Amino acid sequence: MASDVSHDKRALRAELRERRRTRPAHVVDSANLGFTANLVELARELDARTIACYLSTSFEPDTREFLNWALADGRRVLLPIARQDGLLDWAEGDGETETEGLYGLPEPVGGILGPIAINDADLILIPASAVDTRGTRMGWGRGYFDRTLGSMEKCPPVFAVVFDDEVLDEVPREIHDAPVDGVVTPTKIIRFTR
Repeated sequence: MASDVSHDKRALRAELRERRRTRPAHVVDSANLGFTANLVELARELDARTIACYLSTSFEPDTREFLNWALADGRRVLLPIARQDGLLDWAEGDGETETEGLYGLPEPVGGILGPIAINDADLILIPASAVDTRGTRMGWGRGYFDRTLGSMEKCPPVFAVVFDDEVLDEVPREIHDAPVDGVVTPTKIIRFTR
């Protein structure tokens, strides 16, 4: 059964990755404006003074304009740094200065704060390949955010950032998959009740 779920997740991730790869540039540009507006709205609504976010890759919804806004607005931004042991360290970032980290992912340049720095966050924004209408998040398969969220004693609101067509009726779920409180798309903010 578990291997069937893992297989289903791999197949769905491949489909979603290809969909993102072939999405027209003008559609992505328009979507990124919506992402920024909705992320700003969410941060203001929650009065999130410390925001844990991520530096988006070229195929993910762009978080950089939102990060620029957050920093200009005097908010503290924590960005993840992947470790070999499967945990995430965090660093305060400026949204611009970055280096290539583990797996070729963008990472902030700055003093490392360690895994427990995430406990200071008022809002956590995480990447996803898809989220279903019950709040089940499917990441990209390395489990970093699932481990991070699963280890937190008191977790602030967690929102995944995905395109509108990546909010699905159902995604395959395994026991370790951490749910999210909501999702931000280019056109809306969706909240889930748990």
